[in-house]
Amino acid sequence: MNSRKLTSIIVFGLTVLFSAVSLFAQGSSFSDPNVEYKFDLPDAKWKITVKASATNANVEYVYGDRLDGHLTVRKQTVAKDALLSDVISDDETKRQFLPGYVAGKTESFSGKSDGTVFNFEYVASGRSMSGRYYFLRTGPTSVYILRFAGQKDSLRSLRGQTDAIARSFAVN
Repeated sequence: MNSRKLTSIIVFGLTVLFSAVSLFAQGSSFSDPNVEYKFDLPDAKWKITVKASATNANVEYVYGDRLDGHLTVRKQTVAKDALLSDVISDDETKRQFLPGYVAGKTESFSGKSDGTVFNFEYVASGRSMSGRYYFLRTGPTSVYILRFAGQKDSLRSLRGQTDAIARSFAVN
């Protein structure tokens, strides 16, 4: 074998190796014995800030900095015949008093758990902020709310990731 062919094979092999390593290093999965749900994180930049415990099933993540992207996961128990639009409306009444609050549109959403996405904008510390909340029905009386918030431009650029996290959300 000549040296040029050997060099090409080595370069190709290293390229495949580094590509495989980078694919595995990009994201991770969340699961915890203290909670009944799991989801995938598409980027290693998502860092956990609040862990679940035996007494608190809430989980929080940030994307680098809290202003860039902040995720909280909450479970809400609802009446068996409750409409998701009513759950969103009840939740919105808490947000409408935020400074500069502007309600956005709602969108249907499908993933491992189907639901609705509610978008809104507000102002915090003089910054334009936005929220993207995923209301996912996981049972007749349970709704999980994935609350993403961050600076308006940052959260907009993370929309593909927020959608991916919500699509992968599943109850064990």
